[in-house]
Amino acid sequence: MSLSFHAGQSTFTDPGDLVRLYDGLPRDPARLARVARDLMIHRLEGGLFGHTHPTDRLHNDAESRYLDDILRIVVDRNDAPLTVRREPGDRFVGTCRDFTLLHVSLLRHAGVPARLRSGFADYFSPTGFHGDHVVTEYWDEERGWLLADAQLADPEITAHWPVDFDPMDVPRSRFLVAGEAWRAIREEGADQETFGLHPPAEGPFFGERFVAGNIRLDLAALNKVETLLWDVWGADEGEPGTPLPPRARELYDRVAPVVSGQVSVEAVRKVFAQEDGLRTPATVTCYAPFNGPSLVTLR
Repeated sequence: MSLSFHAGQSTFTDPGDLVRLYDGLPRDPARLARVARDLMIHRLEGGLFGHTHPTDRLHNDAESRYLDDILRIVVDRNDAPLTVRREPGDRFVGTCRDFTLLHVSLLRHAGVPARLRSGFADYFSPTGFHGDHVVTEYWDEERGWLLADAQLADPEITAHWPVDFDPMDVPRSRFLVAGEAWRAIREEGADQETFGLHPPAEGPFFGERFVAGNIRLDLAALNKVETLLWDVWGADEGEPGTPLPPRARELYDRVAPVVSGQVSVEAVRKVFAQEDGLRTPATVTCYAPFNGPSLVTLR
């Protein structure tokens, strides 16, 4: 059931009437990662490309929740085949979630089971800080589920980071899925201040509350509800940087093992269905980094 469930498109990864753009694409996961990489540029990568993002793109591109909307932006700027590497000014200006959403969509179209995983990577910081990140988890017939980082698929970009591994086989010690990060803090004594969007000196988005939010996002993505990273609902309501109440800690203590290790699709679907504080509602609060908070009704 796990493989067939994650081999099909979701509402978020479905290219819709733009599926024709996938005609003739390679089927190899690494080549598909490079396709995604060459169509997009991260909001924070302008300097690496010697490029300044137009303000409207910087603020608005990554608010696109659905893959068909992302593809429309891509082809509106350059209608070449998706295999053609775009210049920085023609690329979709996104985040790690967008590279991964496109990669997962391409993999599912090719018949490869794939899913988004939310967690924390240590390879974007020379200090070992575990930064908020999203990667692909895809099925390899010989080795099972592997982690891949499509954002690292361009060697020229990857050279700027302390990466000494194959981006199509990210070591699980270098990227901790959210449940593993929670357990590292709660069970192994890891410093919660080393997990987050940024270190504590730069703002309140770190620590247990932030890791708990990533568990919520990861659980939703495992159920093929691949929302924006700043969509918030249910048990995650609360001021950033404030301690989680005991009841919330107990909830995430129960859920973290379900989204860790060898994930059972049956188990994650059961938790998603039963936990009102974690299940994605029809309307979420979007805390858009540039555009401010708003209520958004999902498709």
